[in-house]
Amino acid sequence: MSRIYELTLEAPPGDLIAYDPVRLADAMRIDDPSRLAIEAMGSQALVTIYPTDPLADVRLPDPGFLEMDERGRIWIGRYHNGRKVYVQLYDPKSGSAQRLLLFGTTGAGKSTLGQILLAAMKRSGIATFYGDLKEGQSAPEARGNVDWAVYSQEGVMAQLHTAWCVMRERAARYAAAGRSKFLRDRPDPLLYVVIDEANRLLEKGAPYRDLATFYIKDIGRTGRSLGVGIALLAQAGHLDELGGSDTMRAMLKEGEVLLLRWTSSMMQQLVADGLMPTGQKLAPIPKKAGATRLVSQFEAEADDDRPGTQGTGYHLSGPYPGAKMRAFNVGSKTPTEGLDPEMLALYGDGPHESLEKSSWGAAGEAYIERLDGDSAYNAAFPPPPEPEDDEGRDGRRSRRRSTPAGPARPQAAPRLTIADRVQAALEAADEDLDAHTLLEAVNADGGRPVKLGSIRNALSNLR
Repeated sequence: MSRIYELTLEAPPGDLIAYDPVRLADAMRIDDPSRLAIEAMGSQALVTIYPTDPLADVRLPDPGFLEMDERGRIWIGRYHNGRKVYVQLYDPKSGSAQRLLLFGTTGAGKSTLGQILLAAMKRSGIATFYGDLKEGQSAPEARGNVDWAVYSQEGVMAQLHTAWCVMRERAARYAAAGRSKFLRDRPDPLLYVVIDEANRLLEKGAPYRDLATFYIKDIGRTGRSLGVGIALLAQAGHLDELGGSDTMRAMLKEGEVLLLRWTSSMMQQLVADGLMPTGQKLAPIPKKAGATRLVSQFEAEADDDRPGTQGTGYHLSGPYPGAKMRAFNVGSKTPTEGLDPEMLALYGDGPHESLEKSSWGAAGEAYIERLDGDSAYNAAFPPPPEPEDDEGRDGRRSRRRSTPAGPARPQAAPRLTIADRVQAALEAADEDLDAHTLLEAVNADGGRPVKLGSIRNALSNLR
């Protein structure tokens, strides 16, 4: 069969169409459910039957196509019917940066789609703060292709604080100039904070959860008209795992939302909270595409070499929220020894955009030096100065402390940076230490526990 068939279905008024894609494929004698594309909304449904999986291989024609168009959109993939999937990063009509959320379970393709977003931001002249909370493993090719890359929760907190300070500086500067809207590159570039594995920062029990939630909420609410956007890439089973449902609800209702593989509890909450259209039904996405069949014990065992479905999902805030889409298949088909040359080609050879010099004073040392870990944290949140003695009315000495501006400060971080602790461990050792042994020595000094990626960053800085 080489034809494409399209069926339009309509239930009686008041009834909602429900379906199971596997059972539907079986009833239609279709051995491969991935050949079915089902869009259901309320009492109507559109069923398309393809001769082969239409999303088996979605390739980017040329990396140059990632550049943002005149409507502030970037092209990230295709729908099952071949239409382009766009994500809007900037709305020129309102002068607003956007909020973006990308959800998906482990192995759903979040990091690869994240690389597409980062490459598009570079090619579009967007200054990007990128925080990879997988210790730099999610997008190693991003280093040097974004304005500021960090790989620790402390570094991400410094980035959020810096973006918040830049946002306030721009607000004062624009108000003085009589401007109420952001004009891209006149004179300031779009600024985006992109946090990969954001669930590690915002989950219950995370050390900076409350303050990170404040910054994300305030940047998402106020930064839009100042050219400051925010994008969160996360895996979570429930919105409460991401700083609280109130914060995420606002971003979901008004931002760009991409959903790859998901959990049933996440889907239930999206429907219950009204974050999806009433009666919207999404076909679940399996880990592997292709046909399955029963194999008798008397037959030769066949290898299950079906292709994966990484990058397949739904653009819930797009014009076709129920249409299955897939992000571009980018990068080398097999793992590489080091940085992936095809991923590097995605970013291009040109320089990345940087924050405007007029905001460097507000950004501070953490940004200027592109710090990470405790060094970035201490630069963004310096310990308060020692209070001065003052004589009270009754003649006794009292302690006075000025109230800091802005949000409540978190508990002060240790005065010793990771670099200081690494150097102390090296000096105390009788022999050379590898990174793993050094990690054990640093974590045994009584300070805050650190991870291997932070040790390696500190070693690089010391060298």
